[in-house]
Amino acid sequence: MNAAPLKITLVAACALVDGDNRVLVAQRPEGKALAGLWEFPGGKVEAGERPEATLIRELDEELGITVKEACLAPLTFASYPYETFHLLMPLWICRRWEGGIQKKEHQALQWLRPARLRDLPMPPADEPLIPALIDLLGP
Repeated sequence: MNAAPLKITLVAACALVDGDNRVLVAQRPEGKALAGLWEFPGGKVEAGERPEATLIRELDEELGITVKEACLAPLTFASYPYETFHLLMPLWICRRWEGGIQKKEHQALQWLRPARLRDLPMPPADEPLIPALIDLLGP
């Protein structure tokens, strides 16, 4: 007998890229699932919400920055079966935003060259996104 199909959860993620081609990653806060792991900023797409609108909202809530939709460029996606749901996570690149980045919801933030992302403990769904960043930005 087949197991019940997993519900698909859509999460939009963003690789913010600075002038040195470094990518911002954020450490998940204590008390949340996968606490302490490093991830790309973003969040769950709400019912009736477009993924780009999710990113604009989440980047404001999490980091205090304003991003215009025209500054979001889709890059790749991850598809990962967690135990209780299946995660579909498109990743956008953003090089332009307004405001200074603030740590509002995460334990820590850091800027890293793409190849260095492999040195951090990340959720399994985030790891497959790293090669596309290395291809685009260099190691």
